[in-house]
Amino acid sequence: MDDLPVLAVDLDKTLIRSDLLYESFWDCASKDLWKLLHVLGSLAAGKAQFKASLARNNAIDPAALAYNDNVVDYIRNWRQQGGKAVLVTATDQSIANATADHLGLFDEVYGSDGMRNLKGSTKAGFLVERYGAGNYDYIGDAHADIPVWNSARRAITVGLSQKERGRVHSLSGEVMHLCDQEHSSRAYLKAIRPHQWSKNILVFLPLIAAHEASIDSWLDAFFAFICFSLVASSVYVLNDLLDLASDRLHPRKRNRPFASGMIPLQHGTFMVPGLLLSGLLFGLLVQRAEFLLVMALYYATTMLYSIYLKRKLIVDICALAGLYSLRIFAGSAATGLPISEWLLAFSIFLFFSLAAVKRQGELVDVVNSGRGKANGRGYQGDDQLIVSMMALSSGYIAALVMALYLDSPEVRELYTHPIRLWGICLILLYWVSRMVMMAHRGIMDDDPIVFAVRDRVSRYCGVLILIVIIAGIM
Repeated sequence: MDDLPVLAVDLDKTLIRSDLLYESFWDCASKDLWKLLHVLGSLAAGKAQFKASLARNNAIDPAALAYNDNVVDYIRNWRQQGGKAVLVTATDQSIANATADHLGLFDEVYGSDGMRNLKGSTKAGFLVERYGAGNYDYIGDAHADIPVWNSARRAITVGLSQKERGRVHSLSGEVMHLCDQEHSSRAYLKAIRPHQWSKNILVFLPLIAAHEASIDSWLDAFFAFICFSLVASSVYVLNDLLDLASDRLHPRKRNRPFASGMIPLQHGTFMVPGLLLSGLLFGLLVQRAEFLLVMALYYATTMLYSIYLKRKLIVDICALAGLYSLRIFAGSAATGLPISEWLLAFSIFLFFSLAAVKRQGELVDVVNSGRGKANGRGYQGDDQLIVSMMALSSGYIAALVMALYLDSPEVRELYTHPIRLWGICLILLYWVSRMVMMAHRGIMDDDPIVFAVRDRVSRYCGVLILIVIIAGIM
């Protein structure tokens, strides 16, 4: 139809649910920190130059982006009616071209070129000069698009709040709201993964092992638990931002809030330091410098793991086991209770086993999905058998350490009937074997400890161990 105006479409948070500036930033951070520091130096030359520098140093895969289906369908219908569609974005020209080529829906593509940041009034001036005021419809998403809508024939909004919609309606011309705002508190709650906080119960283990009943010690351990949970959530958000590309290729992880576009990446960028600082405030309540040192070591290790170690064969399993064990050290540092050599030995072997189970579960997904290699990991599908052997052998050694501990003088001092505690070894052998079997069958979640908390049989095993311990005391 010849009377249709040009349909101009924004890219960030409109055509796609994400923002390519943040996509490029986190993609660069995940691959090469030194290169990222070099790119950040280009900010001195302006935002357009910064975007161009990011684009030169990254290769964003357009096929892996989270597209807004409503916008894509609208463009497709527009073209079927004979209309012309153009992509006009503040994203760098090279990335805009790649995205347009992937979709095949645009007649023309215009982006920032390193000198001009095609946003707001600059974009409005460009469209008016190119097509004339009132001769284009514009699909956008933000307050910065107000000048563009003001000179458009029709303003088409995506994901605006009610307040922002009111401002658009105050403009002259037609207004159409294509998509509602989708950000929900549930998505943010999902992003910080409170279900993962169950792992932080390990900070109470030194108290339980020492049969400590002091209220002050339990209160310090509680503050340590909150601190660890918030700091860990900061790490989870950071890890999701660094893993955007690989998560979108994963059958389950692609539905995570950042990978799916449910939460803007810029929100996640601010959530990382916000959660970290909130956790440190609770850490200060513990009033022990050694606890803060353990937390600093934990955060540094997780940063190193997220950026580098998780891609290294077997090293990643050792790092995960170490991160589990650090929770016990944090509990010891928070309460001032020493960790026995028995607890240290048991935890190292058990957590190595659980870390291997975690990798085993991921490799089962790799094999079942027909992929030859785990995305962002150093493993191939054929490694599944070896990793499961690592999980079993390390778990059985943990049970052996428990058996040696039960025959030690320390147990005879703490328990009235130590012979009754030997049932723990049998329960441990069963539980470790079952965890490996669940991973082999593809039932295991991303984290074995979280799986164990949710798993009915694992809870029964925990109750049985508690009954055996009580029987040993009485």
